[in-house]
Amino acid sequence: MFKSIRAVALVGALFATTATAFAATADTAKYGTTAPAASAHRQIVITEKTRHVRVENGETVEFKVNGTSFTWHFLTLHHETSFDLAKIAPAGTFKKKVTVYVASNPLYRS
Repeated sequence: MFKSIRAVALVGALFATTATAFAATADTAKYGTTAPAASAHRQIVITEKTRHVRVENGETVEFKVNGTSFTWHFLTLHHETSFDLAKIAPAGTFKKKVTVYVASNPLYRS
């Protein structure tokens, strides 16, 4: 009896942790995930003059902004999409709007 109660409590705790993590990342998850800098296919430097950037679905890019950097693996459900880069960047990274245009991956184009 004690083992089954402990198993139910463990499953409940695991579910609660997963649900909390999912809720925190649900908004950015539709654009992809963070990635280690070493996995980046290329780097994009964002300057004051940058208004937009172009990436491909499935590409991993390291963004360099004002001395800081973050790396993102783009994985969208749509063939092509665009959104504000601030949605995936660490808080406070951008003071102006930079639009990301995500092109469909050539490996999956028909």
